[in-house]
Amino acid sequence: MKSKYSISTGRLHLVLMLILTFSTGAVDAVGYLGLDRVFTGNMTGNVVLLGMAFAGGTNLPILRPALALVCFMLGAAGAGRVLRRAPDGWSHRTSAALLTVTCGITALAVFVGVVAVPGNLLRESITTSVLALMMGVQAATARHLKVTDVTTVVVTSTITALASNSRLAGGNSQFWLRRALAIALILLGALAGAAALHVHLWLGLAISALLTAVVTCFGHLRWRHENRELTADPAEEPARG
Repeated sequence: MKSKYSISTGRLHLVLMLILTFSTGAVDAVGYLGLDRVFTGNMTGNVVLLGMAFAGGTNLPILRPALALVCFMLGAAGAGRVLRRAPDGWSHRTSAALLTVTCGITALAVFVGVVAVPGNLLRESITTSVLALMMGVQAATARHLKVTDVTTVVVTSTITALASNSRLAGGNSQFWLRRALAIALILLGALAGAAALHVHLWLGLAISALLTAVVTCFGHLRWRHENRELTADPAEEPARG
């Protein structure tokens, strides 16, 4: 069946998750450069940092990366529980999860904008922990949507897939474009987040909050439109693309 939309639902979900990948790059730049070397989206980085910090003599933080790791897992667990009973694809639970991320990051942008956070152990820990919590929710939501090779929070597996399935490796380069875009966008997001720090800490968070709000709105509107069509004509399936 020909899609009624200029872009299929599957392709739309891909675009939306790529936008969140850019957003994660900005958030991680804020956390690492602006809040004492803490990754709030890329937990692999935190695990490596903790391993080096435990070795001693490296002057690396321990408390905030550890808190971020725990909070990320809590966010992912909470979102996973909420989405477990949701149908495949987008649903009102998906929208609710991403709306939570939007509100959480927006609140943090306001918080760091009105309160002096850098240099204060408690305030920095609160900021990075809540950011990690939100990133855990985002990662679990992206996992539920099952967009191949786009997790929104890490690109190591994407880089591996891009290289190992390339024509150089004897593969067919399937999904090469989305993989390359995911890598490029998290890099560009980090660049944007680092540049935003020259203005103020809140700006990088505000960029992330705005992008997450856009993703939530577009995803929710498409889901609502498809549901209305399905209700109007039960024999017709929504275009999944």
